Amino acid sequence: MAKKDGITKKEQCQAQPIECVENLIIVLRDRQVMLDHDLARLYGVETKRLNEQVRRNIERFPEDFMFQLTKEEAEFIKSTHTNIFIDENRSRSQFATLNKRGMNIKYLPFAFTENGIAMLSSVLRSPLAIETNISIMRAFTAMRHFIASNAQVFQRLEIIEHHQLKLAVHQSETDRKLEEVFKRLDDSSIQKRHGIFFDGEIFDAYSLTCQIIKAATKRIVLFDNYIDETVLTLLDKRNAGVAATIYTQRITQQLKLDIVRHNSQYPAIDVRIFDRSHDRFLCIDDTVYHIGASLKDLGKKWFAFSRMELPTDELISKI
Repeated sequence: MAKKDGITKKEQCQAQPIECVENLIIVLRDRQVMLDHDLARLYGVETKRLNEQVRRNIERFPEDFMFQLTKEEAEFIKSTHTNIFIDENRSRSQFATLNKRGMNIKYLPFAFTENGIAMLSSVLRSPLAIETNISIMRAFTAMRHFIASNAQVFQRLEIIEHHQLKLAVHQSETDRKLEEVFKRLDDSSIQKRHGIFFDGEIFDAYSLTCQIIKAATKRIVLFDNYIDETVLTLLDKRNAGVAATIYTQRITQQLKLDIVRHNSQYPAIDVRIFDRSHDRFLCIDDTVYHIGASLKDLGKKWFAFSRMELPTDELISKI
């Protein structure tokens, strides 16, 4: 028997453990297969000779036993499966021909399913081929046992990937909405006259209120019977030099303390007691907005807002 580097071809085959053969099994078209040049390497023959024997017995290899790769499949295998055997001479000429002539099926590799590999033992009748086929069949069996014993793990991984995909889609949609909100916030020419917000649209309501507040150039006057420190923070969005006054029905000790602490650090907000207003009004310079909810509760429940044709001075004159 011929030797290479002091090792016979039979010894070379015997030196291949099942784990090594398993690394040559790939999945194409939802089937586990092995490529012709990997099989030829295991059998100790040239890829060309293996395919010649197959062509001479082509009636034994229907499509579920053997199929030829497309150009896309061949390029994908070449770029991603670095663990497969490479027949250097054949691969170079094979893919060089593809690059020069386009998709020429004469040079595309063949893939053999488990049944096709079993049939090879009847075509390649040498003891080496028989022994190699035994190792390959054992490798396919080991792969099936591994998949069966880890079916639940694979299922969980599939569920995780599905959830990650849904999360990515949701995140993309959220990013799109936020980008639109920020674009509108940056565009001072946008002035909505009226609208309705529904429960849960907290950020959208907050964003619109910030936009309205940032539009003020002289003064902001708020009529709101129920305020807390969040309203103070919201009014801090106003531009420098813009005065802010709040009329509310009651100032608790806690709110009074919040106001003092706020005004000691930020531009002062004048908070006064006024208990004759039922609705909420937000006055921006000379424009009055009627707000259907307290600023601290925007977006928690349905509420509407509308821009009124009443000037701010006329509203304040009724105090």
